[in-house]
Amino acid sequence: MRFVFAAIALLTIALSSPLRAEPSAEAVRAEIHSLLDRLESSGCQFNRNGTWHTAPEAKAHLLTKLDYLDKRATVQSTEQFIDLAASKSSLSGTPYQVRCGNTAPVESKLWLTKELQAVRSPGKTKLSGAR
Repeated sequence: MRFVFAAIALLTIALSSPLRAEPSAEAVRAEIHSLLDRLESSGCQFNRNGTWHTAPEAKAHLLTKLDYLDKRATVQSTEQFIDLAASKSSLSGTPYQVRCGNTAPVESKLWLTKELQAVRSPGKTKLSGAR
């Protein structure tokens, strides 16, 4: 009988404690906003479909895409947001680019992924490629 109770207890613990906790939707959204705040304050330019835009314009555009995604399904991670909304045009499929100062443009996926690492490591605040 004690074996049955022990087995039930272990099973309950195993089922109630996932091996890898997923972040909440609020935490993911807050991290995305932090990432887009970094973009906005970077002084960089953002290329969509052949036209360069300011960083604040890019942030506004990407927030619109985030709202669109949120209405259809919850974004599970910031990486998923970058992949689905912030790396390429959903109309043309053309990759977005980021250009900071006199540096060569890089694909936004690379730039945003690098900045995401900085968001997650608070001691590193320098923006990639910022002037």
